Amino acid sequence: MGLLSGMACDLYDGKEGGLNAHPAIPADAIDLHTHSTASDGLLRPADVVRLAAASGLAVIALTDHDTTSGVAEAAAALPSGLTLLPGAEISCRVRVGHDRWVSLHLLAYLFDPTEPVFAAVRARLRSERITRAQRMVEKLAADGHPVDWERVRALADGVVGRPHVAEALVEAGLVGTVQDAFTPAWIGAGGRYWVGKDEPDVTEAIRLVRDAGGVSVLAHAFASRRGKTIGPDVIAEMAREGLGGLEVDHPDHTPDARAQLRRLAADLDLITTGASDFHGASKPQPLGAETTAERALDALVAASRGAEPVTGPVTEQDP
Repeated sequence: MGLLSGMACDLYDGKEGGLNAHPAIPADAIDLHTHSTASDGLLRPADVVRLAAASGLAVIALTDHDTTSGVAEAAAALPSGLTLLPGAEISCRVRVGHDRWVSLHLLAYLFDPTEPVFAAVRARLRSERITRAQRMVEKLAADGHPVDWERVRALADGVVGRPHVAEALVEAGLVGTVQDAFTPAWIGAGGRYWVGKDEPDVTEAIRLVRDAGGVSVLAHAFASRRGKTIGPDVIAEMAREGLGGLEVDHPDHTPDARAQLRRLAADLDLITTGASDFHGASKPQPLGAETTAERALDALVAASRGAEPVTGPVTEQDP
């Protein structure tokens, strides 16, 4: 029997907490990639789950960058009929060739957040995010741009990151939108004010998730509009190292990319997921813009041993 079997769907009226529901989500939909103010989303964790219920979702995963700090608030606010998968989106990288690195994001689900080795790596990654953002601000200020570190910190409800620098650029009138900031002229990868960051190798990240009892899914692998991507050979090597799945249906994937990833997942016996990568108004896609099949959710739960899907309050996790 699947996780959703028999689950009630008590829905909000679409205006809970001043939030608007997305009207076109099918019943019992599953969205496994969302962000809150615990990282770079615009809604608090409690408001993310309220909006999810108002939108008609049955299951949502909260996957803030390198942290599970929003899970407790989200779980405490869970409406009846909505299930929460605790997770995180882990920053990592892979070497392609002798001297080329490609940044990757690994969705980690249902791991034990107290496992000390993985917890220490997440803490290091959060610290690195702050340092990186501060260095970007310093570079901008050195060129005379009116971007202030204290203002960037104030824009972040959770860990300061590059999106908050982008918000400050918009606020200062230097760019029109957050997306405009992520270009070579500003803080896009390799751009004038871009600063790199230290990330674990993807093989290490997969091992960390596995050793903490979780299951890993490679996020938006073929989203070429985001920058450099990897090939099927790299994904095959990741599968040999313990990768659990591929995020196939993502707003940044073209139809051809989705078809290629689906074939690759079938060949490698990987779970296929879909998700909105919801951040709030800073990105165009609403909750439930892409969804996951129930059988894939069941496979993720069966493959994990570090945590359980949540239907009620949980204790505080990462700081």
